[in-house]
Amino acid sequence: MINDRFGARQTFASTAPWLFVFLWSTGFIVARYATNDADPLSFLAARLFIAALILGAIAFISGAPRASASESKWSIVVGLGIHATYLGGVFIAIDLGLPSGVGALVGGLHPVITAVAGGALLGEYLTSRQWLGVVLGFSGVVLVVIERLTNDALHLPLRAVIAVSIATLGMSVGTLIQRQRCASTPLLWGSAVQYSGSAIALAFAAALSGQTTLNLTSNTIWSLVWSIGVLSITAVLTMLWLLQHRAAASVSSLFFLVPALSAVEAAMLFNEQLNAIAIAGFVVTIIGVALVTRAPANATES
Repeated sequence: MINDRFGARQTFASTAPWLFVFLWSTGFIVARYATNDADPLSFLAARLFIAALILGAIAFISGAPRASASESKWSIVVGLGIHATYLGGVFIAIDLGLPSGVGALVGGLHPVITAVAGGALLGEYLTSRQWLGVVLGFSGVVLVVIERLTNDALHLPLRAVIAVSIATLGMSVGTLIQRQRCASTPLLWGSAVQYSGSAIALAFAAALSGQTTLNLTSNTIWSLVWSIGVLSITAVLTMLWLLQHRAAASVSSLFFLVPALSAVEAAMLFNEQLNAIAIAGFVVTIIGVALVTRAPANATES
């Protein structure tokens, strides 16, 4: 029995990063659908509020351990970075017409920021091999979006660029605090607290900005179902579990793969072309992420 549990844990540990990347990459496609019939902040507030209720109910029924007052406080702070600031900034940027190439490039800075700050704040210093992986990962992102950047550079909504930049910073700060302060926080109750605090913040921001439209069309409902079940519950819980067991930079490096996977999904769903440069970027990114996540664990694993 113990061997079976250990084997299941090892299997999940090896597949969790790729599961997270795949699921998270669908968020950018869903965001475009979600903002067709709803204001971005209202949609996100509803998404996180419902997700908090679901996780809270599951935690209560299953008798999951509760977060302490200190853990709850830091969970709220993490939620404001990872959920309210990051998701809010990304959705606003997409709603304002941010070109996908620019968004992917700015978002690709998140693992770089986390890698640099992780050493200074958490003592999680990268090896030379891992730094090579970070460089290759970001280079791969550039290759994936380089063709779109040529045209996108002509259409840069300043407010959208500012929004996605703030979003990227929020994700990096939230990731570092999660790793430093919430490594032992119970996942279910901790996530429910994160979502609750973020939902309140987003609802308040939506009211202040006048973004209160939430038309419950089939488009909005299906976007909510996918965003809640796949992204806010499955993907985010996987990411938080990874942050409890791996260094912040190692987990953040997975975000390098998101633009590449999103490009593949767009090609499959919308018949967009994948050129040789983008495919090469995908390969380079995979190599970079492998170098970061598989490097010796002497200073990065816990």
